This record gives sequence, structure tokens and C-alpha cells, in this order.
Amino acid sequence: MKQPTKPFALCIENGGNQASLILGKVYRILLDARAAKDDLVRIVDESGEDYLFHKDQFVFVDFPAAIKRKILAIQNAR
Repeated sequence: MKQPTKPFALCIENGGNQASLILGKVYRILLDARAAKDDLVRIVDESGEDYLFHKDQFVFVDFPAAIKRKILAIQNAR
């Protein structure tokens, strides 16, 4: 798999990671080319730390610039 080109991931599967991922929530992706080779994405999860998760747990999305700023501001305020 190549790097996701979209900066956000919408969680569609959290089996085994219910404490780390909330279904339907949008998470920020951190670029990690090595992880992408193994079909993994680096996500800033509910702990506020970044961890690797399988790409099949997400749908990759993008938003208009104003929405991106709001999402990042909300995530940075935690």
C-alpha cells in the first residue's frame, strides 16, 4: 500500500481497539512510509498518542481547508 493521500481517517472498524478508536470518529493521520508498506496507518488515537492500525479499519477522507483547521484545533485542544 502506498501512503494515504488524504490527511484524515474515519474509523469504520474498532474490533480489539474499542478503548483506542471510536466508530465514526475522524482521526488525524501521521505520515509513515514504512508502516504503509505493511498496510498500516499511523493514527493519533483516543490516548492522544500515535499508534499503528490496519488500513482496513478506516475510510480515508479530506475536508475543505476551513474544516481541516477546525478539526485540527479541536484535536490540539485536548
